[in-house]
Amino acid sequence: MARILIVEARFYAHLNDMLIAGARAALAAEGHEAEVLTVPGALEIPGAIALAAESDQYDGFVAIGVVIRGETYHFEIVAGESARAIMALTMDGIAIGNGILTVENEDQALVRADPGQKDKGGEAAKAALALHALQHRFGR
Repeated sequence: MARILIVEARFYAHLNDMLIAGARAALAAEGHEAEVLTVPGALEIPGAIALAAESDQYDGFVAIGVVIRGETYHFEIVAGESARAIMALTMDGIAIGNGILTVENEDQALVRADPGQKDKGGEAAKAALALHALQHRFGR
């Protein structure tokens, strides 16, 4: 059984609740435990994962959040930099499933977050588990 930490940026609570539900269901279906840690925003998710990874308490991580395009350039910074930092951590050998939605509007986010539709939270959890399995295969 793997211990997975779900790190969420709780900016859109109703959407995050759906993403977390999907992630928890996917993890539970495979017999794994999950804990949730909340951070202020998507830019803080990689830092929280890096700190938690150093503790050796978790086998993998699921990043959960929603970034909706607004009227300013801020969307590009948050979407790009959070993805870049998560990828950097993954390249360092940390098993992370990226479930941070980057969408144009809330309707798109609802479809992707809903476990009964696109279930991106569940997909991110499955990705974390797949990377965790690869860690074991390659002796990490």
